[in-house]
Amino acid sequence: MKREIKFRAYSSHNHKIYSVSNIEWDIDGRIWVTADDGKNGIELIDEEAHLMQYTGLHDKNGREIYESDILKVTGEDGESYVATVKWFGDEDYPAFDLEGIPETWFYGANALATIFQEGVETCEVIGNIFEDKQLLEGKHEQK
Repeated sequence: MKREIKFRAYSSHNHKIYSVSNIEWDIDGRIWVTADDGKNGIELIDEEAHLMQYTGLHDKNGREIYESDILKVTGEDGESYVATVKWFGDEDYPAFDLEGIPETWFYGANALATIFQEGVETCEVIGNIFEDKQLLEGKHEQK
């Protein structure tokens, strides 16, 4: 399976999300991100740039799904929940998956992979953790 490797970045300075055209690290380990602002491009440095990797997946509306996106997952019965897309590589689980799945929903393996392989539930990007944190409040009360 082949997928496009790309990133977007949230600027904690400008409070906006930008597509990323280049990522570099300097000798001191700081990250330098060149982002497209629709004009000349801007540089985001280190803690200002919150990178989000593209998962290679699209939601039910064809929207690209990135790390840190907030998804609404809906089952065949109309019941739904809200969860966050996360890269679990730092936790010895090298995969994108969902964080915050209610205990009443069970997946035998990677939830994100199961949802897309079985096609029983649908996913919709409804926001991201930087711009739409309020969507995570009361997330288990979704119907």
